[in-house]
Amino acid sequence: MKRNKKERQSLLAETIKENPFITDEELAEKFSVSIQTIRLDRLELSIPELRERIKNVAEKRFEDEVRSLPLEEVIGEIIDIELDKSAISILDIKKEHVFKRNKIARGHHLFAQANSLAVAVINDELALTAKSSIQFTRSVKENERVIAKARVVKIDNDNGRTFVEVNSYVNNELVFRGDFEMYRSNYDK
Repeated sequence: MKRNKKERQSLLAETIKENPFITDEELAEKFSVSIQTIRLDRLELSIPELRERIKNVAEKRFEDEVRSLPLEEVIGEIIDIELDKSAISILDIKKEHVFKRNKIARGHHLFAQANSLAVAVINDELALTAKSSIQFTRSVKENERVIAKARVVKIDNDNGRTFVEVNSYVNNELVFRGDFEMYRSNYDK
């Protein structure tokens, strides 16, 4: 159904308010217009691009929660976190993340997203990776969105270790799995 510009922009603003993580491509499809039209509408409405919206939401929600590293040092954008329990981050694979010849993401970017999420979920001023075991289950390509989900599986207070499992997905398909043994400074000695 074609809508006039004013009506479309009103619905666009409402849609983004309800789901700040919706992409321009998804909006274009939803409103049956070009991506360029969506970008122009956002510009007129002073609505930032997706990456900026995610960053704003994350900064507002998590700036007081993440203790082990500054939010800007997390690879990807944290969209949910409960310290010493779980965390979720999003990483959009761009041109700078992939090999030029085949457009496949370099593995260290997926590892960095998972590792920094494992650090961020620790409720401590200092958290370091002591050991990790990782597995890549499929290659990730340019323009894919990687959603990493971290879950604290065990806290060993005797040894100052927290064990974190991180699974990363593209469209609900597992692309990376990592088990991280994290050292933290605050533990009962």
